Amino acid sequence: MNAIKKSLNIYFTAGIPALDDTSKVLKIIQNAGANYVEIGMPYSDPVADGPVIQHAHDRALQNGMTIQLLLNQLKTIKDEIRIPVILMGYINPVLRFGFEDFCRECAAAGVSGIIIPDLPPIEFERNYGKILRSYGLDFIFLITPETSDERIYYLDSLSSGFLYAVSSSSTTGNDAKPVDNEAYLHRLGQLRLKNPVMVGFGIKDKTDFEKVTAHTDGGIIGSAFVKILMNSEDWEQEGYSFIQSIIN
Repeated sequence: MNAIKKSLNIYFTAGIPALDDTSKVLKIIQNAGANYVEIGMPYSDPVADGPVIQHAHDRALQNGMTIQLLLNQLKTIKDEIRIPVILMGYINPVLRFGFEDFCRECAAAGVSGIIIPDLPPIEFERNYGKILRSYGLDFIFLITPETSDERIYYLDSLSSGFLYAVSSSSTTGNDAKPVDNEAYLHRLGQLRLKNPVMVGFGIKDKTDFEKVTAHTDGGIIGSAFVKILMNSEDWEQEGYSFIQSIIN
């Protein structure tokens, strides 16, 4: 179905299964063949995430994960990581950390891009885009089926890296089926955007991945992978095999 190879982005929440597993999970994702890794920074009110990832945030916070600890962990392994690392989080904890301090630390830790779903584009333009660019960090915006073509073009003009397509509930990792959003994905494929479009909902297996990438540039798998980290006793082997099953 996909003559052109599509990109696979694997998401996990930092701090699960255990506090010190970040490097282990990251290396599994890289070694299994994913093109990107997206790491969630745990937050007490992750409104743009579905129930599985919300639960992962809760457990990670209980385990003691913080933004600073995650950045420290990434610094220790950055020379071993060859795929782009993207951090996803929420604006309040980033502002508490200090936005420019956060960007500086991300750059030092080898981070390539940032996703902050609750940062309004107008605020990004006024206050934050220049800072991100000064540290060489991409910023990725989310779009939904309700987003007008005009606004998609606007967000595409602000974004770098890729555009993150979620389903109509505006949350990642929900139960929306790729086939339910086929018209939406087809529309995105027709817009000839400057950034690649990565789809982040309802991908549970290779069939789902092929459906969402028929009209787009790649897929983001979060909940299905996070479930393995949360529930499997042999999560290292199972996680590796899961990613391989999508690619091969």
